[in-house]
Amino acid sequence: MEENKVGEVLISQGFRFKKQFGQNFITDSNLLSSIVDGAGADSGSTVVEIGCGAGTLTKAIAKKAKRVVAFEIDKELAPVLSVTLAGVENAEVIFRDFMRVDMRAFERDMPPYIVIANLPYYITTPLVMQFIEHSKKCRSLTVMVQEEVAERFCARAGSPEYGAVTAGIALRGVCKIIKRVPRTMFHPRPNVDSAVVKIDIKEDNVPVKDAAMYKKVVRAAFASRRKTLENNLMQTFKIDREAAGAALAACGHERLVRGEELTPSEFAALADYFCENGIE
Repeated sequence: MEENKVGEVLISQGFRFKKQFGQNFITDSNLLSSIVDGAGADSGSTVVEIGCGAGTLTKAIAKKAKRVVAFEIDKELAPVLSVTLAGVENAEVIFRDFMRVDMRAFERDMPPYIVIANLPYYITTPLVMQFIEHSKKCRSLTVMVQEEVAERFCARAGSPEYGAVTAGIALRGVCKIIKRVPRTMFHPRPNVDSAVVKIDIKEDNVPVKDAAMYKKVVRAAFASRRKTLENNLMQTFKIDREAAGAALAACGHERLVRGEELTPSEFAALADYFCENGIE
């Protein structure tokens, strides 16, 4: 459905965009198809879509996938979706905030699935981490996010974009940018460009003995980027300088190393050291 057609439906149904939901809809059919193709959706796929908006991406997914379960927080889009998804039999829209959904209950009767979403900034990281940390059946996430967020998700250790979220995703996710999307492709037009990121879920992508300890080490590493990792570890784990320095040395690091220099695998090795030596 072209932008002018979507606009006509939105106007005819009296819909008003809500800034708090970060509503920017995609209308270009070629872009929609490329997102679905990039996600790897096919006739055997069950797809969970978060934030179906005006239903343009939902409809594109439904053309390729076996089933679409779409979540939408804005109930005022119901009349719009009744028009844009008319005749689309394999798509189900649930008007609910997905961040309030119990993942275990939701997945109980679900087959393995993939996620495709055009996400507003405020929910991007929490939603991605919800799947990374709690999903048992999600196989991949293909999400449209702000370009700077995409760079952060896929950053390499030592780069300015690399941070706690990068290392958090890496625990179970293999992340890559598959498409860059200018702001002109959205209605209404946002103030930033976007990118499509695909995160393939891979159990034990970064093997670690205790995921909770890994998260604590990562949080410590980026607690203050101006401080050395040794200082951050001392503050977080309430250990003295000698113990922090011994941990770093045991894992092959200099005492002046900074957190952003460690790869996810190196964070895992440090977390394992703490577990093995009873440091909590």
